[in-house]
Amino acid sequence: MSKITYSRVGDYNLPDLCLPEQEPRFIGKYGLLHKTYLKNHRRIIYTNLLTAGTLYNHLAEIDAQANDRLEFFVKQMAQSQGITESLKAADQMAWVGSMNNIKACAEEIILKEIVYA
Repeated sequence: MSKITYSRVGDYNLPDLCLPEQEPRFIGKYGLLHKTYLKNHRRIIYTNLLTAGTLYNHLAEIDAQANDRLEFFVKQMAQSQGITESLKAADQMAWVGSMNNIKACAEEIILKEIVYA
């Protein structure tokens, strides 16, 4: 066990505590949404991850998992609904509308199952 040092602040001795070093990692949209969710609704989990130095790794994993699942769901839903490149060439607006609908549905699933779970 390491020795705890103290600093005098006014009339109080406060321990010199610092968080462990965390490697900087890219956190995208879903990682930031998960961070906000943890901070507002799961404070104990957020604090434990932060003090253990694993918060940003956890958020990066959530973001990567959500992006992979989103890509998978979009491809699967587009295939099941018959949205192809030939539709894109024939009627671009119908293709864009269908793909936007598919992406919105897939994102709703991702948010419920991964980000806010």
